[in-house]
Amino acid sequence: MKVEKTVKIDDKDRAILSELTKNSKLTTGKLSKKLGMPVTTVHNRMKKLEKGGVIINYTLNIDWKKLGRPIMAYISIEIDYGSKTEKITQLGIANKIKALDGVKDVTILAGGTDIMARVLARDIDDLNNLVTDKLRNISGVDRTQTMIVLQQV
Repeated sequence: MKVEKTVKIDDKDRAILSELTKNSKLTTGKLSKKLGMPVTTVHNRMKKLEKGGVIINYTLNIDWKKLGRPIMAYISIEIDYGSKTEKITQLGIANKIKALDGVKDVTILAGGTDIMARVLARDIDDLNNLVTDKLRNISGVDRTQTMIVLQQV
């Protein structure tokens, strides 16, 4: 297992990260005004955080309902490693799940659940098709439990 080097940050770095977490589109100028720091300080600290791997990328949150995917669900997946025809691994199955249409995130876990997937569906029939016809037909997938999101806060 690879051990990652820890990056030391201070309160100014934390403040920058906090604001970028709320809105990654903020410019260094806007961050500078909001945090009361010089633009060059904000810029240099962001570059340091990027180079150190603390900031991996800048992303956005999408309102999937407006794009025709109003149903969000989390699916816990248990794996059966007992296949005699192929080597089953969590990573291999996670990659197959990630490739399915509608799957947004896949996380490998330890404990009672092997994998957790966050999915977006057009409707209940689409979710049903994803779970019963696609996900459960991946070799090594033993059991699934689907939890439909009612509200995000």
